Amino acid sequence: MNSRKTTPVAVLAAVVLAAGLSGGCVAKAGNAEPESRTFPFAGSTLNVKANDVPTDLVPADRKDVKVTRWFDDKSPWSDARWRLADGVLDIAASCSVIANCDAKFRVEVPRGVRVLRDGEPTDLRGTGE
Repeated sequence: MNSRKTTPVAVLAAVVLAAGLSGGCVAKAGNAEPESRTFPFAGSTLNVKANDVPTDLVPADRKDVKVTRWFDDKSPWSDARWRLADGVLDIAASCSVIANCDAKFRVEVPRGVRVLRDGEPTDLRGTGE
């Protein structure tokens, strides 16, 4: 006879895991409403820290940097950020272990600006979907 007891935490973990595996609540960036933000930019080099989120880098006829993000978030345990300071554009979308989210970004950069991706030179071709 098995004398192990099931704790409320174990039951909750099993329910969360089952919900995640069932596919009933799958997050897809393509389903999210796009949000955009523009950042003033006067430098000659922009370093884009994409933090492993698919990000398209696009040359554009503009003087500022425009970032559009698609962030499909199905949980309160996720976090998205975008900020530009000292020539570094830091964009991220992350989820905890039990969160269900998906994200992608598009960054429009003024023509003639040298663009780095995580400190490495790039030719402005993105890795997005």
